[in-house]
Amino acid sequence: MAGTALTLVAIGTPALAAAERQVYVAMGDSFSAGSVVLPQSDLFTCARSAINYAALLAKEIKVDELRDVTCGGATTSDFTNPQKGIVSGTNPPQYDALSADTTLVTVGIGGNDVGLVGLATSCVNLLPVGTSCKAANTAGGVDKYATKIDAFAATYGTVIEQIRRRAPQAEIVMVGYPTGIKPRGCWPLVPVLPQDADYIQANMDRLNARMAEQSAAHGAKYVDIRTPSIGHDACQPIGVKWIEGLIPSVVNNSFAPLHPNAAGLAAVVPSIRKVL
Repeated sequence: MAGTALTLVAIGTPALAAAERQVYVAMGDSFSAGSVVLPQSDLFTCARSAINYAALLAKEIKVDELRDVTCGGATTSDFTNPQKGIVSGTNPPQYDALSADTTLVTVGIGGNDVGLVGLATSCVNLLPVGTSCKAANTAGGVDKYATKIDAFAATYGTVIEQIRRRAPQAEIVMVGYPTGIKPRGCWPLVPVLPQDADYIQANMDRLNARMAEQSAAHGAKYVDIRTPSIGHDACQPIGVKWIEGLIPSVVNNSFAPLHPNAAGLAAVVPSIRKVL
C-alpha cells in the first residue's frame, strides 16, 4: 500500500506542477498599453510601454508567461480582427493570445469605441468663453455620448464571454478608466470650460459604471481606477498627476496627451492586486 501511495504521489507531481503554471494575457487600448511611456517594448505598432501595468503586475505576481497584446488605438473590433500599426506592422487579433492554459486576463477597453479622447479634444477652448461641447452634445435633450455609452455597454458582456470561451480557466479582470480632470476643470492649464470638464468626466464615469455592471452580470471582476486616481488628474502639478493634459510632461515620462504617465500606469497595479 505504501508503495502504491508513493507511486500516486510521483505520478501526480508533474500534473500539479503544470497546474501551477501562470499565464497572464493583457488586452486593451492605449490606457493599458501605456502609449509612448518610455521605455517602449513596441513603439511603431502599438506604442506599448515596457513598464505598463501588465508588465509591472506580471513581475510582482511572478507569472510564468506574459502575453501583452494591448495596443494604442484599439477598439473591441481589434479583439477579433488584426489592427494596423500606428506607424508600421500589424497587431494580431487580441483574442488570439488566449488559450486553454491562460490563468489571468486583464482588459481595459471601450474608450475608443465610444470616442472619449475625441470628445475631450473637441471640448478644447483656448479662450475662457466659446461654444460648449456639452451644449453641442446634449442639444435637443438627447445626450449623444450617454446614448452611445449605454448602447455599447452590452459589448463588455460579449467580451467577457468570448474570453471565457477561449480561456475557460482564466480569472477575468476588467480595468476601468481613471479620473481625468477635477470638478470644474482648471482652465487654462487644461483649456476646457468648467461645464465641459464635468461633462468629460461624467462620461468617463458612465463608461466605468457600465463596465462594472457588465462585469458583475458576467462573472468577471471589475477594478475601480477612478477612485484611487482622484487628486491625481491632469490638473495636478508635475509629480502628482497620473494623467497628462494636452501638453504632456517629459519629466513625468509621458509623450501622449490625455493619457496616463509612468506613475499612472504603476498606480493601477495595487488596485488590480486587491481583487486577485
